[in-house]
Amino acid sequence: MTGGDRPARRALILVENLSVPFDRRVWQECTTLRDAGWTVHVICPQGSKRDTEPEAEIDGVRIHRYPLRAATGGPAGYLREYGSALWHTARLARKVGPVDVVHACNPPDLLFLPALWLKRRGARFVFDQHDLVPELYLSRFDRGEDLLYRAVCALERRTYRAADIVLATNESYRDVAIRRGGRRPEVVFVVRSAPQIDRFQPVPPETELKRGKPHLLCYLGVMGPQDGVDYALRALAKLRDELGRTDWHAVFVGSGDAFDAMVDLSRRLGLSEQVQFTGRIPDADLVRYLSTADVCLSPDPRNPLNDVSTMNKVLEYMAMGRPIVSFDLREARVSAGDAAVYAAANDEAAFAKLIALLLDDPEKRARMGKIGQERISGPLSWRNSQASLLAAYAAACRDHTPVSAGDPVRTGKRPRR
Repeated sequence: MTGGDRPARRALILVENLSVPFDRRVWQECTTLRDAGWTVHVICPQGSKRDTEPEAEIDGVRIHRYPLRAATGGPAGYLREYGSALWHTARLARKVGPVDVVHACNPPDLLFLPALWLKRRGARFVFDQHDLVPELYLSRFDRGEDLLYRAVCALERRTYRAADIVLATNESYRDVAIRRGGRRPEVVFVVRSAPQIDRFQPVPPETELKRGKPHLLCYLGVMGPQDGVDYALRALAKLRDELGRTDWHAVFVGSGDAFDAMVDLSRRLGLSEQVQFTGRIPDADLVRYLSTADVCLSPDPRNPLNDVSTMNKVLEYMAMGRPIVSFDLREARVSAGDAAVYAAANDEAAFAKLIALLLDDPEKRARMGKIGQERISGPLSWRNSQASLLAAYAAACRDHTPVSAGDPVRTGKRPRR
């Protein structure tokens, strides 16, 4: 059979944390594989305001969605959420049929279960580690290394053990996969997340977004317990009360578990007149705010997860040419370099002083913005991640005969000796 006659390989990507294509990293992976000749299926939850259709084919990618209620009420709520997700994932995977690669994205570290079922039927298993779940648990719940912590560590070990290939979002995660996961270096590939440049194109600034102030500060991202929005708000209170700066308006774009609590904290700090919460907004409005912003905020505090994680908002700020104030985190420095200034970890007063420093130095802000854009178009570009993703898939499928949609489901049973 010639290369032109070879059937397209089939990939099935499993996601539980977000809908697709709202999950930008997963969507970029989908389109990269599609452009490389793969037939791509995705199983994911339905969104609440977008990605609501149970079935969709978007730009050649076939998406199968299921209803999912987010966890509430502690461990029992997570048990219900994850149990429902696993049941729907298994149901839809049977509908998709045989695949060459099953590609599971965490969190949670439970998708190895349907992946194992497919692996026993001939698929290769690629584990796409978006988060370090043990560190996420410690950072989010502050309960120490209790029974649930040990359970999530055990699930991570099982996932590593089951995977043929591991995708890490940065070198810190790759080190964890090798050191803690016991994986050989040659099966762990770094596929960094990167913003979609066509989504982040600056437009002329709109002074009315500053609400009559000389400067606009902007936060973009998820608002969960570990994301540091509370640190940013307390820093802004210090900027006003201790440094006497009232020449700014701040906008917080995004939503999450802590959204209502952050709005309440802003009110209690007396910031309601200077701080605006938009919730999630269309891309066009997001670009308007970022194009007008003088300084962007990355207030993630140092904790076991944040110190080694790549923050998407930092990359998106850089794509828009915005200077950044961040706490001093290992991977924040790897991503932003000189496109950010760094406050001592979790020091809100130092964070406020750096905001003031940048507000007073437009030339420095312009230099930092240019550095960020150059990094995004160069070493941090999605082109480099595409090459790594395709190399990972090639390694997974080496010596593996492609399946077709009409192939019978393989049992994976070993031949008798």
